[in-house]
Amino acid sequence: MKVDSVRVGVYEFPLDEPEADGTLTWDSTTMVVVGVSAGDRRGLGYTYGAAACAAVVSDTLRDVVVGTDPMDVAGTWGAMVRAIRNFGRPGVVSHAVSAVDCALWDLKSRVMETSLVGVLGAAREEVPLYGSGGFVSLSEPQLERQLLGWVRDRGIPRVKIKIGEDWGRRCVRDLERVGFARSVVGDDVELFVDANGGYTRKQAVRIARELTAHGVSWFEEPVSSDDLDGLREIRDLVDVEVAAGEYGYDLAYFERMLAAEAVDCLQVDVTRCGGITEFLRVAGLAAANGLEVSAHCAPAISVAPSAAVPNFRHLEFFADHERIEQMAFDGVLDPKGGMFRPDRSQPGAGLELKTDDIERFRRR
Repeated sequence: MKVDSVRVGVYEFPLDEPEADGTLTWDSTTMVVVGVSAGDRRGLGYTYGAAACAAVVSDTLRDVVVGTDPMDVAGTWGAMVRAIRNFGRPGVVSHAVSAVDCALWDLKSRVMETSLVGVLGAAREEVPLYGSGGFVSLSEPQLERQLLGWVRDRGIPRVKIKIGEDWGRRCVRDLERVGFARSVVGDDVELFVDANGGYTRKQAVRIARELTAHGVSWFEEPVSSDDLDGLREIRDLVDVEVAAGEYGYDLAYFERMLAAEAVDCLQVDVTRCGGITEFLRVAGLAAANGLEVSAHCAPAISVAPSAAVPNFRHLEFFADHERIEQMAFDGVLDPKGGMFRPDRSQPGAGLELKTDDIERFRRR
């Protein structure tokens, strides 16, 4: 049996109103979906990347993947990485490799007639989640509804909101929103914040010291994740944990971040870093440095690899991606109680594309 086809589609999901974090505003989210097949078995993968990812898949990666053994995902991954050498690995290209790699792992487990978590091996049967959103564009009533939707309605005991509004120019409002979030969720819920690199180093230190009064335990990207010296400096000066890594596109990126001792917990995005194959390698690298990993976004595709990692902390249940994945796929898991429990009764990742339902969002 050989891989006999690779298909790719681009879907754009508009928002009812624009959303914003500290450094970016958006009014839609693009998902690039990859399907690979071997005979009557089909695997599914996807990434939240630019539409240009589809061109990398159709123009380059398809020719690499077709004809390969669906059981040899690691070998095919290596062939894809060699094929894109002259394109530059970070960014669009790594998103494309990630989507194909996830689809290949899904295909392999379907050929084996077992679940993806069964193929990868489970270090745990439950994957802890945290609710994520809290955009700076939300009004207080909107923020309250979102927070209570996670905490009260679904029993998720961890939540994250955005701060660093307008590139750190609205620090007073940032702290007011943190205080408001704490008042909504109560004292027993873990509260995280994400500045998306919006602050300067000294701003971030001042903010971090204020955050402790609200019991905040996680400060994500207080400065740019490219500023490894700054992350290390902030980490050394504050009590709250510093996290980053979502923009890692290859193993070397994560090695540099770990060597700089820049974070307390390493974030990894399976739809950006190079897929499940690289996700597992990054987790091993973090373990060798005594750190846990947290899975960034794309919750539906992240469950199985997250369950396979011994040094795993939690998975980001991101509001935008939750909405899209419910529209796009059958088989999305229920987050009630703050956990995803991988479904071993279904082959692969357990996801099936709702082709008819999302056709109106197709752009390519």
